[in-house]
Amino acid sequence: MEKTLARLSSDVPGLDRITGGGLIAGSSYIIQGHPGAGKTILANQIAFAQARQGRKVLYVTLLAESHDRLFQSLSTLDFFDDARVSKDLTYLSLFRTLREEGLSALVAMLRSELLRHQASILVLDGLLNARESGQSNLDVKTFVAELQGHAAFTGCTVLFLTSAHTDGSSPEHTMVDGVLQLEESLFESRTVRHIRVAKSRGSRALGGLHAYEITDRGIEIYPRLEAACAVPTTTDRASADRVTTGVDGLDSRMGGGLPGSSVSVLVGPAGSGKTTFGLGFLHPATPQRPAIHFGFYETPERLHHKAKALGIDLRALVESRAVTVMWRPLTENLLDKLAYDLLKAVRETRAERVFIDGLAGFERATVIPHRMVEFFAALTNELRGAGVTTVCTWEVKELSGPWITNPSPEILSQIDNVIALEHVREDGVLKRSVTVLKVRDSDYDTSVAEVRIDPAGGLRVIGTLLATEASRYGSKADDDQR
Repeated sequence: MEKTLARLSSDVPGLDRITGGGLIAGSSYIIQGHPGAGKTILANQIAFAQARQGRKVLYVTLLAESHDRLFQSLSTLDFFDDARVSKDLTYLSLFRTLREEGLSALVAMLRSELLRHQASILVLDGLLNARESGQSNLDVKTFVAELQGHAAFTGCTVLFLTSAHTDGSSPEHTMVDGVLQLEESLFESRTVRHIRVAKSRGSRALGGLHAYEITDRGIEIYPRLEAACAVPTTTDRASADRVTTGVDGLDSRMGGGLPGSSVSVLVGPAGSGKTTFGLGFLHPATPQRPAIHFGFYETPERLHHKAKALGIDLRALVESRAVTVMWRPLTENLLDKLAYDLLKAVRETRAERVFIDGLAGFERATVIPHRMVEFFAALTNELRGAGVTTVCTWEVKELSGPWITNPSPEILSQIDNVIALEHVREDGVLKRSVTVLKVRDSDYDTSVAEVRIDPAGGLRVIGTLLATEASRYGSKADDDQR
């Protein structure tokens, strides 16, 4: 029988997930990172969470700066509660003890204070100073071991904070049970923060780098989706039901509509009708069977205006909670945060339809491009498992030629249905067309159909283009040759 270890709930979003269920009670951890990485915020966020849960916390600093400056910075964060300071959470500076009497005196003082306050959590901020006070690596090991021994005897969990950039062979790393490394990296002109569980005894931690950000709520961690959802969290709901596309005349070409709980992509150039298609797809939503519009380009107000021009009262759908509009400006986004925001909304609204306007928005958010295939696999698996029928858009310059490489073949292979929207030039007139390129496990009509935008409902199939007309499909290079 597998033994279950007692763990602490950190109340830091994402931290318990990447540490394998939370910090192990009575263990010791190093929180490491350069100045400004967020070590102090993370430690205090954990400390206040433990105080709220009824535990006594002792926060000891070995730094020269006063606690007043620390409180001034923490007071801007939501988790800070001045009423708990000196009651459940005691701050103590032992910088002078360390400087004047050394490590042995520091250990003795810590033992005394832990007993006096009956603390179950000890945060030691300034491990670098303690390390530099030792004459050798043995002194540092002895200091950590003695403090760990006393903490283990009393069931106290210890967090050591250090700004030193040390590796796994450093004396303190070899002694503790876990190491959390906070890093700030520059990707071209952009700064991104990552946290890594570099060491984890007794836990199945999620390896690799996980993005985090510092907000008014403190630190929020977004575990890499392909690691956190390596195995889908819910069972895939393969469905024989069909879901209407919202495009008049298209369902019959697809064998009755989109397969339920499937993922479809609309591929086409700008102006081909992808967003219009999406609004028609969301139009049948009701408060009992809701939908989500997740986009990067159209602001909610512009989306309402576009829908109104199509005869769709999107504002009424939003007010009735039939449709939730989520706009994420295409500026600086965190890839995993986008996914968690969407999945959270799906859970909370119990959405049955999702329209993602712009898969390229996810691609632009990643700072590690080769993640996209695995990330998209995890995201679509979660959406299918939630019973959601999803339609995404991907903008390309032309459908002729090498468009199939963008999105990549690896991503397209994960998509159940592919629909192409294109412009056709005929005798100086620009027409729109739709072609069903793929419907998984279904028979479908592969002919090229002409579509028009109907002011009273969106896209509408008006007939099949003749072979002579279809032959006019091509890129600008083809036009130039003609």
